[in-house]
Amino acid sequence: MSDATLAAVSACLNVAATVGLLAGRAAARAGRVDRHRVLMVATIALSGLFLLAYGSRWVLYEPRRFGGEGIARAVYLAILFPHMILAMTVPYIALRAAFLGRAGRIDAHRALVRWGWPVWLFVSITGVVVYAMLYHWPA
Repeated sequence: MSDATLAAVSACLNVAATVGLLAGRAAARAGRVDRHRVLMVATIALSGLFLLAYGSRWVLYEPRRFGGEGIARAVYLAILFPHMILAMTVPYIALRAAFLGRAGRIDAHRALVRWGWPVWLFVSITGVVVYAMLYHWPA
């Protein structure tokens, strides 16, 4: 599998995780706890597959460099840096939220996801934006 193909697979997994996050939140707000649980477990699984694909790219290929210059480069870096920093928190947020929900500690679960869900959503969306800028920015 080529670098570009593996990157596209990673981006697709990220898009699917974004959809899962949105659908999972909608299910929770609608009081559909069982549906919320299934969607969030699927989203965590998709994110795990994303991490495998992303990590594989780093092992198999040299990191790709952004080809834009000037303001485009500044915009890219302004998206990339908070994405990278916040991405390091997402595995903890996701797994801790799942643990709290599974343990029936709903108040603690809600307190965590009140700020953790937007972080995860931001990371998921900006990951796709970074991919698009790296692999589809005009040459």
